[in-house]
Amino acid sequence: MMMNNARKRLAEEKKRLDLIHAPEELEARLRNKLNTTPNRRKRMPSMWKLAAVALVMIVIISYQYNAFAYYGKKLLGFDEVISGTIRELNNEGMGQIVDERTTFENGTELTIDGIMTDANQLIMYYTLTNPNGVGDYDTEMFRPFNITGFLTNSHLESGTSLLNDDQTELKGVLTFEPVSPFSKELTLHFWQGLEGGQMLELEQRISFTYDPNKAIKTEIKQAIKQTFTADQGKITFNWITASPMLTVIEGKLNVDNFDRTQLGLDGIELIANGKRVDIIGSGSRSGLLGRNFDIRYDALPKQLESLELVIKAFVGYQTLNENLPLTSLGDKAFMLDDKELWIKAVSETSDGIEITIASGYDVLLDGVSIGSKDGMTPLSTTIGQIDAKQENGEIMKERTLVFDTSEKPEYLHIQGMHVTKQYNEVIEIPID
Repeated sequence: MMMNNARKRLAEEKKRLDLIHAPEELEARLRNKLNTTPNRRKRMPSMWKLAAVALVMIVIISYQYNAFAYYGKKLLGFDEVISGTIRELNNEGMGQIVDERTTFENGTELTIDGIMTDANQLIMYYTLTNPNGVGDYDTEMFRPFNITGFLTNSHLESGTSLLNDDQTELKGVLTFEPVSPFSKELTLHFWQGLEGGQMLELEQRISFTYDPNKAIKTEIKQAIKQTFTADQGKITFNWITASPMLTVIEGKLNVDNFDRTQLGLDGIELIANGKRVDIIGSGSRSGLLGRNFDIRYDALPKQLESLELVIKAFVGYQTLNENLPLTSLGDKAFMLDDKELWIKAVSETSDGIEITIASGYDVLLDGVSIGSKDGMTPLSTTIGQIDAKQENGEIMKERTLVFDTSEKPEYLHIQGMHVTKQYNEVIEIPID
């Protein structure tokens, strides 16, 4: 009987071991080591052979266990909240399970499910659950703003969430600035907005263990040090940092009219292997030595052959010094370089002379005034900007210019305009 039990256990153990496969990279390392180790003719005693086999099996099993602990823990239930590269990495289990919980006063439970980190960002997965329903109260109770830790003060950058059909569970994802690789514990800080039905601003926190060894490794970190000259300033591209999660371009911005159009940095494309990499977002902030910026793109191809930045479109400035007569209105558009400007109406009000105009979204007039026999009157203010459909069917930006005068104007003077300009300048990034 004892012998049958032993055979049964051995058979079960053999079946379990048959299901275990060593990772490919381990097999490659072992094979390479065997190929480079010189042959030795010394005989190994049988007992030591058995010990060596047992040791190899322990190494393989232990390595496989750790690999599953890291790579096998996909965060479930977030497929509808995440997409693209982040979804692929989550499906591969490239993250760290946290499973830290706290409960609000109304019974809603907050769970920090897990995180995914690299040199560019930290992504946090969280869940709000309440069998009685998750509503506006709970979203006010949980308003995160930063993560702290050793050498870490990472601010919230973006977030998205989705409520299930019966409104009992909310799944969300938050993106923060990167955290320090020296942090071993992180703390999420959030505002508690409601308590007993009263609006409050109480800071709450929840801490959890962080393993920096599970951060996704950086694939590229190198200098660019290239400068692009725009009409009213310069952009210096300093660094590129790329990981399987994200690619970030960082640099300095010194452009006088940067914020005069809505384009921002979105007209700067990253081209990898001849194909455009999707842009995720961009931002700029003032610093001690000027204005810093970063542009975030999707992950680069695994097999990278070429890489370049294309400044396809950026803010520009066009000098005009145009005098547009106000004798005929709405008959046809005035052409400012290659941009249309419609003068819709001219009227006198208690605030002065008002002129309603329409133009494209990427046009901002500069040095505007009206002229009459008594001289020039500069623009006082702009009011009532709306989206309006023109006679030709085009949707344009319509607004009213106000001038502090009662004199009937003869013409509208425009010194220049800030406009989205096509530059199409290419900067090659060497691949080390």
